[in-house]
Amino acid sequence: MFDFIGDLWIRFTGTLFEQALQPTLYALGLMDWADDAFQWMDFFLFGLFSVGVVYAVCRPLEAWRPVERWADRRDVGTDIIYTLLARLGILPLLAFILLASVDAWVIGTIADSGWVPPSLENLWPALRESPLLAFAVYVVVLDFGEYWRHRFQHRIGWWWALHSLHHAQTQMTFWTDDRNHILDDCLGALWFGGLALLIGVPPGQFPLVALVLRLAESLSHANVRLSFGSVGERLVVSPRFHRLHHGVLSAGESGRNYAVLLPIWDWIFGTADFRRDQFPLTGDPDASPVLVHGGWFAQQIEGGRRLWGVLRRG
Repeated sequence: MFDFIGDLWIRFTGTLFEQALQPTLYALGLMDWADDAFQWMDFFLFGLFSVGVVYAVCRPLEAWRPVERWADRRDVGTDIIYTLLARLGILPLLAFILLASVDAWVIGTIADSGWVPPSLENLWPALRESPLLAFAVYVVVLDFGEYWRHRFQHRIGWWWALHSLHHAQTQMTFWTDDRNHILDDCLGALWFGGLALLIGVPPGQFPLVALVLRLAESLSHANVRLSFGSVGERLVVSPRFHRLHHGVLSAGESGRNYAVLLPIWDWIFGTADFRRDQFPLTGDPDASPVLVHGGWFAQQIEGGRRLWGVLRRG
């Protein structure tokens, strides 16, 4: 199945490149940039596809049973800008410029040394015979990693200075998932990508694993009065479960419900909370007005200022 999906995507992007982008590059005398242009097109199209999937799932739910209604939705509009920049532009740009050379150096060094990094398929050979089981295991392991990254964002002072931008939103919707400081996004990309490389997630499955977790995160932020019930909510993170995390009582180090997809991590490590108000108001009482109502650029500057303040105080 995964090979079929991968082949279908390769044929689609290859045809689009040959029929549309390549002739344009040739006409402009830019064929030396053909490989880079193809990679950029691939980044952009997959980002556009992931945004479309999230919108198709989450927007009807928010229209169906919203927790809150706002006459002025400018703060939500700012979150939409965050999503478009993160998924279609600015984060892939930074990853390409800052991380491509590092990635090439690491891979080259490992190859020259002859060392083969351990992977889950090496430790558990049965995964090679069952792609669906392997996919499920990759999702579980990466979800476990995301749980701990999220806890560290709240526990480490300088990291909370960045992550507090995410918690400042008082009009939380599925767009809020990408409301992050750009440095926080880069740290998250390194964390997620590094763990995926460590456990040996195949390149063909990595985008699908990322899409599953992204959809789960976006749904958990949705402005929808939705619970999965006393049993279901203990199996999969629901909008109600995660809204408790964004409630005004959960800001900073006192946070609960850190899980992205599977609440079992909160159960195991004692951070699950099913007792508070079902759908509390969201936001951080200590957030500055800029973090709540400012535009993208102003919030990035404010987040950097808060980070510098923590670092300067030691």
